[in-house]
Amino acid sequence: MQLPPLSAIRVFEAAARHGNFTKAAEELGMTQAAVSYQIKLLEERIGSLLFLRKSRQVTLTEVGARLSPAISEAFELIRGAIAATRENADGVLTISTIPTFASNWLVPRLGSFQLAHPALAVRLQATRDMIDFSRQPADVGIRSGSGKWPGLTSHKIFPAEFSPMLTPALAATIGGVKTPADLLKLPLIDTGDYWWKLWFRAVGIQEPHLLGDPRSRFGDQHLEGRAVLAGMGVGILTPAFYQNEIKQGQLIQPFDILGADGDHFYWLVYPEVRRNVPKIRAFRDWMLGQLSNIEN
Repeated sequence: MQLPPLSAIRVFEAAARHGNFTKAAEELGMTQAAVSYQIKLLEERIGSLLFLRKSRQVTLTEVGARLSPAISEAFELIRGAIAATRENADGVLTISTIPTFASNWLVPRLGSFQLAHPALAVRLQATRDMIDFSRQPADVGIRSGSGKWPGLTSHKIFPAEFSPMLTPALAATIGGVKTPADLLKLPLIDTGDYWWKLWFRAVGIQEPHLLGDPRSRFGDQHLEGRAVLAGMGVGILTPAFYQNEIKQGQLIQPFDILGADGDHFYWLVYPEVRRNVPKIRAFRDWMLGQLSNIEN
């Protein structure tokens, strides 16, 4: 059996609860005439009167009295499901982020955000794929690129800059790295990476002969970084992701010269239409505050 229009069922539920068409109309933002019409429409579909109309009030008929509890229960179930969904949506912040940014920058700092917002749970989705906010469940994203994505608000985090890094032990095997050309004496990780050639051009070496198989790739910078820490070779890494390792003496960055593409940055992004959602605003403010502390 095909259900009657939901609008008519909704009007019946309110009218039965109030026992009054006028109060139902006020609750639903309708006119009394519109309420009467929806009730009449429902009665025609059911084939029975639902209310006895009196001069100043209405009362449920026997059929209406049997129908009312079931419909009220159904609406309560709907209200409860929506409330639970909203509570979960409001209480969980889902972040879609590049794996390297997640492991090397965000996760070590995330504790301060959760301390400031204890009622907000955080879910990380570490992926290299560019998430479609209209189809996939995420609140904010961390992306690399130009920052020009239609429908999204973008906040610049820091440039996508790269510099060679290696362990002190590996550098010691050639008596230390004193000039950029010294790096060519050592095995390089991911030699097919575009950033190697860009960096060597920046230091004046146009056609470097790189030791390493260009077919070998780790795929993600955080995996390349693990290989560098293991002493496998020299990696071309983003210094902002490895400040702790440099401070602790695990890695060295021999040169301050950075390879960079002027249009390539890391960005915090989210849909423009959701910019005022409290959990998104909270994360945005925290993130921008973290960046401000680093700059200062």
